[in-house]
Amino acid sequence: MASGDGEDSWEWNDRETGSGGDGDEDGDGNEASDGGPLSRVRWFFDTDEEWVVFVREVLSSLGIVVVIGLVLFAVSGLWPPLVAIESESMTPHMQKGDLVFVMEEHRFAGGAAQDGTGVVTYRSGAAAGYTQFDEPGDVIVYQPDGDSQATPIIHRARFWVNESENWYEKANESYLGTAENCEELANCPAPHAGFVTKGDANDAYDQISTGLDPISGPVEPAWVVGTAELRIPWLGKIRLFFGQVSAAPGSAAPTGPAGNETVGAAGPAVNGTNTPTANGAAPIAAAP
Repeated sequence: MASGDGEDSWEWNDRETGSGGDGDEDGDGNEASDGGPLSRVRWFFDTDEEWVVFVREVLSSLGIVVVIGLVLFAVSGLWPPLVAIESESMTPHMQKGDLVFVMEEHRFAGGAAQDGTGVVTYRSGAAAGYTQFDEPGDVIVYQPDGDSQATPIIHRARFWVNESENWYEKANESYLGTAENCEELANCPAPHAGFVTKGDANDAYDQISTGLDPISGPVEPAWVVGTAELRIPWLGKIRLFFGQVSAAPGSAAPTGPAGNETVGAAGPAVNGTNTPTANGAAPIAAAP
């Protein structure tokens, strides 16, 4: 009886030990559970498992991109704040493949800005000694004829015209094509107030006809997306590459001598249609 009782007792104690083992496992689980999300987060950041390290690196890179994007947005007031240049109408001051930082035009506007617009024209900039991208005046991104569905343009604001103004005498005759008076110019007299614009490498204003329709009428302030502030060489090629890869057949960006630009990672393209001069940009002078 005693021996049997001892065996029974031993077996019972053995089972208790096994149960205690189960309790340890539960305890381990409970300990992780007690740690809750913080414990899991610590494990995620401390573990050396390859897949976790890879995920950490990806998330870290995305976080940096998001932070940079938010900072740029806070400074520029625009989203997306970066544009990629697609062709040559702003050479030599902007090259195809450049990435350009664009700012809402009223932020940090120059003292020579046209009243109420935040944009300094070539004419005003030359008088005030204000330059952007090595020439007087601001380079603006604008929607041609105010059409938000059209490809935006990045060109320099040359001078301001008032509604019904005969601006033929105000213009630089070098950029008027063959027109000899206002009546031979498109958009003259001006149908409304706005900026006359031109690509630095182009030989005609955007507002005149050189065998094709004008790129745009005088650019109203409401059509201006922002002003170009800084270019980063080459980085825009990445955006242009992915834009071409994702484009449907026949829908690639124009390849002519225009000022084409793609705005941000998901923005619209920007283009112009004037022909560049052989030697690039216009000389710095008071004439617009």
